[in-house]
Amino acid sequence: MPELTFGEKLIIARKQLDLYQYQMAERLGVHPNSLTKYERGEGKPHAAVVRMFDLLCEQEGIRFDDYKSAQEGKGEAMKIVLAEKVSPATLAVFAAEPGWEVLTHDKLPNGLPAALADADALVVRSAVQVDDALMEHAPKLRVIGRAGVGVDNIDAEAATRRGIVVMNTPGANAIAVAELTLCLMIALARKVPAANASMHAGKWEKKSLQGGELRGKTLGILGLGRIGLEVAKRARGFGLEIIGSDPFVSAAVARENGIRLVSLDELIAGSDYLTLHVGLTPQTAGIINAKNIAAMKKGVRIINCARGELVDEAALAAALKSGHVAGAALDVLTEEPPKDSPFFGLDNVILTPHIAGSTAEAQEAVGVQIAMQVREYLKLGVVQNAVNLPSLSHEEYVELAPYIDLAGRLGSFLAQTGKGGIEAIHIIYGGALAEAKTDLVRNAAIQGLLQGSENVNRINAAAVAQERGIRVHEEKQASHRGGAATVLTIELHSAAGKTDASATVIHGEQPRLLEFDGIDIEAPLEGNLLVCRNLDVPGVIGKIGTILGQHNVNIANFALGRERAGAKPVKALAAVQVDAPVSKVVLEALGTIEALIEAKLVQL
Repeated sequence: MPELTFGEKLIIARKQLDLYQYQMAERLGVHPNSLTKYERGEGKPHAAVVRMFDLLCEQEGIRFDDYKSAQEGKGEAMKIVLAEKVSPATLAVFAAEPGWEVLTHDKLPNGLPAALADADALVVRSAVQVDDALMEHAPKLRVIGRAGVGVDNIDAEAATRRGIVVMNTPGANAIAVAELTLCLMIALARKVPAANASMHAGKWEKKSLQGGELRGKTLGILGLGRIGLEVAKRARGFGLEIIGSDPFVSAAVARENGIRLVSLDELIAGSDYLTLHVGLTPQTAGIINAKNIAAMKKGVRIINCARGELVDEAALAAALKSGHVAGAALDVLTEEPPKDSPFFGLDNVILTPHIAGSTAEAQEAVGVQIAMQVREYLKLGVVQNAVNLPSLSHEEYVELAPYIDLAGRLGSFLAQTGKGGIEAIHIIYGGALAEAKTDLVRNAAIQGLLQGSENVNRINAAAVAQERGIRVHEEKQASHRGGAATVLTIELHSAAGKTDASATVIHGEQPRLLEFDGIDIEAPLEGNLLVCRNLDVPGVIGKIGTILGQHNVNIANFALGRERAGAKPVKALAAVQVDAPVSKVVLEALGTIEALIEAKLVQL
C-alpha cells in the first residue's frame, strides 16, 4: 500500500488540529505559500521542516492509521461541476488531478441539473440555489463546496438526508476584515477622509486636521473569534491596550493573545476605540444602543465590520451629532444598499459598502481553499469546514433528528439565561440517547450554547469550543427520570458557578423543559419564553399576568416549579410562553415586582 505523502499528512494533521494553512505554517516555521505547495505535492520540504512536523504530530497525538494514500486511487474518474465563475487558480486545483472531469459554469449546454446527473462534487458561490429539487438530479453527489462563509443558498438539511457533505470556507477572509478594521481606526484617528477631500478641493487645512495617536489608547474588541483575534494580533503593534468581551472565550485564550477579558459593561465603559466582531443573535441585535452609548467614554470611536443590525442607527447618529461619540466607521448597515441613512452627510462618519472581505487575496483564497477541501474529501475522505454531518443512515437520522433539535434549543436556552464566561460543558445522555450516536446531538448543544460566536455550526462546534478553551465532557446514563424515556441534560461551569437544565421530547416532536437549576418544571422549549425567578410568596403569578395583560401580551402557556429546602419552598420558577417577543419596557415593568429576582426573554 503506498505511503501517505508529506502533503497528505499535512492536510490530515491540519484537520485534526483544526488549523488553517497560515496557522500550520506558523507552527512549522515556514511561509504559508510553501505550505500550500507541499499540500499540492509540489516541491520537497526541507529535512528540518519534516522533523518539526514529526515532533508536532508526536506532541499532539496525530495518527494516520485510518487514512490511505490517494496514490492508490490515482486516475479514478471524478466529475466536478463549478456552477459559478471561479479563479484560474481554483480551476487549476481540480485540473491537476488525472482522470477528473471539470465542467465550468459556461460549459453546461443542457443546464445545471443535467450536468449533475453523474457529478461527484458541486462548487458554488452565492448565486446558485442548491435546494432539494436540484439535489434530486444528483444521485451520485458526495460534496457541495461553498466558496465563502454563508450557506443560505444551500439546503444543508436536505443534503444531510441525502448523505452529501456541505463545506464552506470560514475564516478565509479574517485577515482582510482585520486589516480594514485597523485601516478604519487609523482613518478615524488621523481624519484621513477629511484631509483627502480638502486637498481635492484645493485647500490646505493643516491646522484643522490635527488627529490623535493610537498608542496608549484602549481598544475594546466585542467578539473574540478568528477575526477578533486577528485584530488583536495587529493592534498590539500600535501600542494599544486591548480589552475584549466574549462569553464563549476562556480567560486563558484571551491572555495568550494579549487581551484582558472583561464584561460587556466594562468593555463599553473602558474603550477609546470599540470594534464589533460578533454574529447577529437576539442578544447582540442593537447592542450599540442609546443606553450603552451613554455609558461609553465621551469621544469614543466605533468601528463595525460585522453586521449592521448590531447598531441602533438612530441612537448612534444622535450621539455622533452631539459629539459624545467622536467618530464611527461603518462597513455594514442595517439596510444594504441604504436608501436613506441617518449617517449620510455626517463629517465624523466613514462609510464603506461592505468591502471588509473584498480583497483580491481573500476572494482568491476562498476559491482555492474550497477547491482543496473538496479535492481532499474526494481523495482522502478528510472533511474540513463542513456545515452538516452525514455520518448517520437515513433511518438513524430520522430517529435522532428531534433530539438534535432539542439539544440546540436547550443549549440556546442556557445561553440566553446564563451569565456567560463558560469554562466547561458537561452533557449527559439519558435513556435511549445513551445507546445512540450522539456526535450531532453534542455539536447541536454546543452550537446553541455558542450561538453568539461567529461561524459556529454542527460540524465545527466542538472544535470552536476547544479553540476558545472550553472543556467538553460527555456522559451516558442508561437510567432515566420519571416517565421520560430519553432525557438530555446540559451543565455549564463558569467562574460564577454551575447552571444546568434537562429536557426531553414528547409525542415524537415536541421539546419539553423538565428541570432548570434544580427546580422541576414542564414547559414547552420553543417560541418566546419569559423565564422568571422569584421568591415563592403569594401574588407573584398574578402580578406577572397583570403586567403582561396591561401591555397586550398574550400568554400561550404558563408553567411553574419551585425549589424545596426541607418542607419549606424557598424560590420559584415560571416559564411563560407568549405569542410574541416582549419589549424592554415590559421587562422593566416586571422588574418592579418586589419578589421577582429576574426576568429574561428567551427566543427559541
